Amino acid sequence: MQDTPSKQYAHPVVRQEWLDLHTEPILEPELPIVDAHHHLWSRAHGTYELPELRQDLGSGHNVVATIYIECGSRYRTDGPEALRPVGETEFAAGVAAEHAQAGRQGSRVCAGIIGYADLLQGGDVGHALDAHIAAGKGHFKGIRNISAWHADPAARGSLAMPPPDLLLDRSFQEGFACLGQRGLVFDAWLYHTQLQDLFQLASAFPETTIVLNHIGGPIGIGPYENRRQEVFAEWRAGMRKLAALPNMHMKLGGFGMRLFGFGFHERATPPDSNQLARSWRPYVEAVIEAFGADRCMFESNFPVDKAMHSYATTWNAFKRLSANYCQAEKTALFSGTASRVYKL
Repeated sequence: MQDTPSKQYAHPVVRQEWLDLHTEPILEPELPIVDAHHHLWSRAHGTYELPELRQDLGSGHNVVATIYIECGSRYRTDGPEALRPVGETEFAAGVAAEHAQAGRQGSRVCAGIIGYADLLQGGDVGHALDAHIAAGKGHFKGIRNISAWHADPAARGSLAMPPPDLLLDRSFQEGFACLGQRGLVFDAWLYHTQLQDLFQLASAFPETTIVLNHIGGPIGIGPYENRRQEVFAEWRAGMRKLAALPNMHMKLGGFGMRLFGFGFHERATPPDSNQLARSWRPYVEAVIEAFGADRCMFESNFPVDKAMHSYATTWNAFKRLSANYCQAEKTALFSGTASRVYKL
């Protein structure tokens, strides 16, 4: 598990009373959605576990399934260090069972689970992967090793502090090879300045499915705060290069992180879905143009993004962004791609 940096780089705090200042009608309430990326945790700055998730799922959108993504929750507190992250998979699988046993209709919570295993263990990581598979009870789909690193602390928008050049490390790649051997997915999270590293990794392992989180992290803070057009051009070039690799897939979301520099949480009132769609449109359209809808999926990234906009508003914004796509493309973006990639 990576170390937590200072509070200076933490995500904004969720303020429910502020979010409640804005509500809007749900667009296309029947459209099936697979939320391809959310977390569950109980931390000093807030709790987001099954009751809070259920409340968001009940806001009006037709969320039929969710994908749980590792975030350091509920690790085992004893036993071999390499197997302690398996506790998070056990926790998420338990949440899935609890939700199902409650007879809740309409959504399969934690239908897919992406856990954590340290791929720097090299070939030895196979033992941890097999333990995750067993603990997941059919829900475990792969792992995420966050590689988001930047030399300038002011440019960092992730809580994780991995070593530089993680994806290119020989031991890491030996561990990465164990994923493909088991048909597991790799979720990647990095900044736009590291897209070349991901291209090299994905090129070296063409049979392993890779899902890049949060549209590849175009930085909008620190030294990049006033360079949005320059960053966009560099990021888009990286997207087009990655799109040439068939094993690469993209998650569209994460815009509510401080990293992107939109700063909606600093306003007197929450943004509406039109405002969000206008801000996000250039990025979403560039990714879909490069990858095609059948390799893209929308994600809420809750509760991180909840600091800037509500669950209902988030999905309304995505629906506005997809209004001009055909039905097959919309189905892929909202549920089809995630269901196929994560084998739900």
